[in-house]
Formats: sequence, structure tokens, C-alpha cells
Amino acid sequence: MENSKAMLWTGRTMSGLVILFMIFDVTIKYLDLPIVEQTGIPLGLPAHSARGLAVMETVILLIYVWPRTAVLGAILVTAFLGGAVATHVRLGNPLFSHVLFGVYVGALMWAGLVLREPRLRALLLGAH
Repeated sequence: MENSKAMLWTGRTMSGLVILFMIFDVTIKYLDLPIVEQTGIPLGLPAHSARGLAVMETVILLIYVWPRTAVLGAILVTAFLGGAVATHVRLGNPLFSHVLFGVYVGALMWAGLVLREPRLRALLLGAH
């Protein structure tokens, strides 16, 4: 599969949306907004755990943003999102709005990475 400019920019746009979402998520945790604790406690997160999660998510985001480590970053983001999915399943939250939200973000992230990284595309799709 050829690496066209449209494919590259579509991948960058998809990846950018995920990055913007993660920056928003990290920012509200660093700002220690009341909504973070209010929504975290029913999920079973200890009060004031947001800062630690923000640091971890920041490191993962930086690994994902750096082109040389983007695949490792995507794997780590997938693990992070998997924890969120598992938490929502455990609590019996609504499927499409809560449980699958992490799946939506992860699918967008991986699709963007595959579109912008020819070597990953070749590995996954068998294209040369």
C-alpha cells in the first residue's frame, strides 16, 4: 500500500485528535479540578490519585508523540485505556458511552498510527 499524502495527513489528524484528548485529560488532572475526584471515586479510585495518574499518562503520551517510540507509546496507551474499559465493565456502566469509550480512542489512535507509519502498516497488513 502506497504512502500517499492524503493517507499521511489523515493519520496525523487522527493521531492529533487522540493527543488533544489526552492533553485535555492530563490537564484537568494536573489542575486538580473537583470533577476529576467526583468522577474518580465512584470508579474506585482513591481521592487525590489524579496527580499520579496524570504523571503516568504524561510519560505515556510523550512516548507516543515521539516518532521513534510511537508504537511503544501506542501499546502503553492501549494498556492505560484497557484499565479504563475494565473498570467500567466491572461497574456495569453503559456499554456504548462508557465501556467502549476507551476502545473508540484506542481504535482511532491505532488507525492514525497505521496510516502515518508505513513500516507498521507493512507489518500489520502484509504490504510491502
